[in-house]
Amino acid sequence: MSTSTRTRILEVAAALVRESPDGDISTRAVCDAAKVGAPALYRHFGDKEGLLSAVVDHGFEQYLATKRDRGETTDAVEDLRRGWDSHVAFALDNRNLYRLMNSPAMRTPPAAALESHRILTGDLERAAAQGRIRVAPELAAQMIMSANVGVSLMLVSRPATFDDIEVSHRVRDALYATVLTPDVSPSTPPDAEVPTAAARLSALLRQEHGAGLSTAEAALMKEWLDRVANARPDT
Repeated sequence: MSTSTRTRILEVAAALVRESPDGDISTRAVCDAAKVGAPALYRHFGDKEGLLSAVVDHGFEQYLATKRDRGETTDAVEDLRRGWDSHVAFALDNRNLYRLMNSPAMRTPPAAALESHRILTGDLERAAAQGRIRVAPELAAQMIMSANVGVSLMLVSRPATFDDIEVSHRVRDALYATVLTPDVSPSTPPDAEVPTAAARLSALLRQEHGAGLSTAEAALMKEWLDRVANARPDT
């Protein structure tokens, strides 16, 4: 009975979020629609924020499932491009849920957001191991996620101004041109080789779990390599 009550509350809350003009809901409306008392809602979710976090995770689960099951190609860069586009497509198909997921009012990031970031970082680590990114995977993930979320929120929240999906493609390509590098070739400028090599070695070191170094040595080596990979050309 406890499980079915929780599921009913969650499904009702998700439906109300989807139908709400601005994505906001009240716990009273949820309780009324689910035919439960407020104590039941708070027992299962703690408070309104806990309920909304659960709604985000519930709705985002299907999107994350496609990322988990997609299968990796040998082209990590193409996987990154597809990942950007699928993120934007999900936001456009689930506008209220997406705004809720990225609301400043959510003091604790939903588990779905954290997993999405981990998946992106994993793709970037594969790209780094192939010598395809110019900075450390963690910094690249922060840059890409910030831009991807920003573009998605503009398309979702201001459709009258941001009415062309092409803006997403242009921002994606401009950012990826900064973060990613073409296949390494003899013509690559020397000042581009060092950061790329450092990012690649850092990723390989992580894959090999330290490659014979102690935990402290591996952490120090990674710190040095990431510093080299993330250094600006004029520093």
